[in-house]
Amino acid sequence: MLKRTVIFLILLFGSLQMSGQYDINKFFYRGRQFLIDGKYAAAIDNFNTLVQLDNSLYEAYFFRGIAKYNLGDFMGAEQDFDKTLQLNPLYTPAYHYRAITLSRTGEYDRALQDLAEAVDLRPSYYGLYFSRGVTYFLSQQFDKAINDFNRFLRYDSRVPEAYLNRGACYLYLKDTVKALSDYNKAVNLNMFDPEGYIRRSRIYAMQGNDSLAMEDLNSALRLDSTNSFAYFNRALIKYDRLDIMGALEDIDKVLEYDPGNALTLYNRALIRTQIGDYNNALDDYDRVLAVNPNNVLAYFNRAGVFLELHRYRDAMDDYSQAINLYPDFAKAYYNRAYAKNQLGQFNSARQDFEIAEEKVREYRAITRDSAGRSAFADTSRKYDSLLALDADFAKKDFNNELLQYRDIDIKLKPLYKFNVSEQGRVYMALSRSYESRELENFIDSLALPVDLVCSKGDMQHLQKQEAEIDARLERYERDIADKDDGVYAKLLFVKGILEGNGKRYNSALSYYDRAISQEPNRAFYYMNRGAVQAEIIDFISSMESNVQILTLDESGTARARVKEPSYKNYDYTAAIHDMNKALMMMPGFPYLHYNLGNLYCLSDDLPEAINQYSKAIEEYPYLAEAYYNRGLVLIYLKDKAKGCIDLSKAGELGVSDAYPVIKKYCTGTEQ
Repeated sequence: MLKRTVIFLILLFGSLQMSGQYDINKFFYRGRQFLIDGKYAAAIDNFNTLVQLDNSLYEAYFFRGIAKYNLGDFMGAEQDFDKTLQLNPLYTPAYHYRAITLSRTGEYDRALQDLAEAVDLRPSYYGLYFSRGVTYFLSQQFDKAINDFNRFLRYDSRVPEAYLNRGACYLYLKDTVKALSDYNKAVNLNMFDPEGYIRRSRIYAMQGNDSLAMEDLNSALRLDSTNSFAYFNRALIKYDRLDIMGALEDIDKVLEYDPGNALTLYNRALIRTQIGDYNNALDDYDRVLAVNPNNVLAYFNRAGVFLELHRYRDAMDDYSQAINLYPDFAKAYYNRAYAKNQLGQFNSARQDFEIAEEKVREYRAITRDSAGRSAFADTSRKYDSLLALDADFAKKDFNNELLQYRDIDIKLKPLYKFNVSEQGRVYMALSRSYESRELENFIDSLALPVDLVCSKGDMQHLQKQEAEIDARLERYERDIADKDDGVYAKLLFVKGILEGNGKRYNSALSYYDRAISQEPNRAFYYMNRGAVQAEIIDFISSMESNVQILTLDESGTARARVKEPSYKNYDYTAAIHDMNKALMMMPGFPYLHYNLGNLYCLSDDLPEAINQYSKAIEEYPYLAEAYYNRGLVLIYLKDKAKGCIDLSKAGELGVSDAYPVIKKYCTGTEQ
């Protein structure tokens, strides 16, 4: 709803007040073009350069904020809009877009303050009324939202999104006549947008007109055959028409395009249960509960499947989970009593039965609250109906269960080490590369182009280089008398790099050992040897399917998950020792602190990991991977605010992997 195209804003406010320098104009033009093309990471790179050239260019911060917003980095976007307004307090677009950003994170009061400021500055800019209408809608001030959409439509009556949004307001106010009228206008204005048909189909379904609802959903799917929301709604209607297999087919389509949709998995589990496909139903319930362990209905209905399979103890456990989540759930007490009875626990079963009876008596005394928690004592209600996105309890205590989310494994960025590259270390103007004379001299002295990176080399490219190094080593070792220990050590070092890339780890360690024996005071040898020792551990653990990863759960917190079959603690002491040895020789070298951060994290010493990442950033503020990894660890430790700031900085510095994580866990709300 809030994802209005950035092109409109860019063109509307495109007359930039900037320096006449040609290079600055070129960067602005290129950055704005990247925004229009949807290449947001590339746009951020351009605006980073502009900020380096002149940190007073408020438009550069503004457009960088738009790029971050479109990547889901709302915290980073807000910071850039703050900077824009700090430099130019009268820049209306920054108030406008900051308000949109604040709305996405649920800070509606602040968003409305910004929009009021923007309206005062530019009362004739009618786009502000659209955005404020959306913000009022999200904050459930529907009458005010309708007033603002009315104002917007007086300026421009040909915008279908305004009718869709105003129709949604009417729908929440239970005025289905006006809602349907607005949806009709939206469809007539844009007959090629499936959204209007989907919205209108829901009104028809509410009115019991399934034929028109199906017609609209079929129209939506003809326009967009991958629209999972259309399939979802059509599945509900087919189910109501008792077309169970047709509903199941549509639900399968939803999960084909959106495999992590928990609500759809839940609905499929219900249908599978009803057709007797119990094992697959259990699998769906397991997936729902893996990402949302507080879904009371999933526990309740999974327990029913266990009863059908005569797995009474499993059923009893699930009913207990449902009762723990909602102690007034009378039907869960009744059913648990039945399971206990089957297990011969007669006294405990009677206690559950008596508690259930008491809950029912309490419920009958307070039926006015039947939509709230006490409704769980209503034994007449069924809890095995398919759920719609606008189900009654979605407005009450079950919001988290209706979110769509995917379980994402978040891996640390790997260790930095020297690796062979096509062209070696490349320096570019304004590249913010780490500058170290010792590092540059060392790279220049090696027999092959090498760079310090946290990625593996191209094995096909390295095959030719490996033969060349083997030949040079062979010649060098034949002529013992003339051998220069430093040159020989560097050849051994490069050979160690090549062996490591081929996963010949023992051989790689042997070459690094020999290089160190020839030149024992070279920090970089210890750095690579430590990295290879860590790689050996990672390789062994992956072969055993026992890889430790940081996994964030649906609430934005984090948990450590170790994949079965077994858990082992791996010892990174030797690798840590080598990194510390190298650090003694090169105090303050940021990549060594970064590597230690990773190794301490893998060793479960998270406070020290954060300390080492912080030292790396202190020494080199542009080390993007250090921000990324520190952000993950902070979120894992439930310091979400700081962690999200770090991820935002990592994204700004070029780590594109940061944005999916930010979008998933740092937005504060799901729209």
